[in-house]
Amino acid sequence: MAGAAFAQADFPFALDWKFEGPAAPYFAAIDNGHFEEAGLAVEISAGQGSLDAIPKVATGAFPVGFADINSLIKFLDQNPGAPVTAAMMIYDKPPFAIVGRKSLGVEMPKDLEGKVLGAPPPDGAWAQFPAFATANDLDVDAITVEPVGFPTREPMLAEGNVDAVTGFSFSSYLNLVRLGVPEDDISTILMADHGVALYGNAIIVNTNFAADNPALITGFLEAVAAGWKDAIADPASAIESLVERNPAADADLEQRRLELSIEANVATEYAMENGMGGIEADRMEKALEQLAETYEFQNEPDASLYFTDAYLPDASARMLK
Repeated sequence: MAGAAFAQADFPFALDWKFEGPAAPYFAAIDNGHFEEAGLAVEISAGQGSLDAIPKVATGAFPVGFADINSLIKFLDQNPGAPVTAAMMIYDKPPFAIVGRKSLGVEMPKDLEGKVLGAPPPDGAWAQFPAFATANDLDVDAITVEPVGFPTREPMLAEGNVDAVTGFSFSSYLNLVRLGVPEDDISTILMADHGVALYGNAIIVNTNFAADNPALITGFLEAVAAGWKDAIADPASAIESLVERNPAADADLEQRRLELSIEANVATEYAMENGMGGIEADRMEKALEQLAETYEFQNEPDASLYFTDAYLPDASARMLK
């Protein structure tokens, strides 16, 4: 990759998903001038899932992207030496969750025993369920797992055909609210709060580009942190930036989605105390052990391959308050 290619024109950034609430901070960073201050003209592209941005960045088509670090770990295990790594943790807690209804007796992990759990086979949260079950000493034989489709997951819970579902915390919760389930009847059991050490989505970088342009990557990451800080301080304004790019979006719904992601995934105790972006070595090692419960590594796991703090700006530039 040409060292200054993206600095001279647009600096493309590949998202994992559509232009929804949790993407608003990146648009706020554009509109509030944070990327411009870093000398970057950032152009944001929507994605089609947690895996989508990884090959885009690994091939050099994009210098930076946003992806689930657990998917990145598996990609690097299957593609040793691919020039991609995570450089800034955004979802300190991943949104993997069990979402249930209190009226159906589901509020805590142990409540799942004797109940029916709806789980789409390809669901990211369902993939982590074995580690969640181990961490909470669940009798999995006492849980009836009902394979469901993504479109029918929340309707089945709303209708009481299942007692809980696996899903992403902010998405399943809001889907239930839209179906008329009272909010005080919804229980969100975030796996990260119940023994699952996994991290969530992170900013990923092409390592060749980053090595040639370290200042650009650090500037980008500092601008990202500033965009999230703005969104935390004024979610409604950040959503205005989002709706400008996605006029079909329901502003109230997407603001709620953003606020839920901030509360559960981004503005964690660790991030608020230490600044956004870093990871804890001990937790990452435990996360790799838990991943190994559901994924057979082809190579010895090595945390240094999956995350680097080499490009993170000073902690003072990553504080969220």
